[in-house]
Amino acid sequence: MAEGESREASNGKLDVELRRGVLVLSVLSQLQTAQYGYSLRQALAGEGMPIEEGTLYPLLRRLESLGLLVSEWRIEDGPPRRYYTLSADGARHYQNLSASWSELVTTVNRLIASTKEDPKRCTRPK
Repeated sequence: MAEGESREASNGKLDVELRRGVLVLSVLSQLQTAQYGYSLRQALAGEGMPIEEGTLYPLLRRLESLGLLVSEWRIEDGPPRRYYTLSADGARHYQNLSASWSELVTTVNRLIASTKEDPKRCTRPK
């Protein structure tokens, strides 16, 4: 594998890790109104945050077991589907996570901007 391809593969792995870190916040953001798994996947993908079924469904079950989500089975125009929405506790956690995220974004943007202003800060000492 060429050096550029290796670096691109490494960046891809890091991108996955970065996205994984914000999945909970992303999922909670879309459950202000009830959604079932497939509609949630579509909503997230439509906003640029694709998520695999094998990641989403265990995450939904974990968030429900933590009391952040509530679910109910519904039959509407098709097979029964489990709809998820934020619980009262989930809404509070979502607000807190959103505030934390905003602070983190501000900090990271400031760090990135400072390295653009002074590129020497990005280089390793020899």
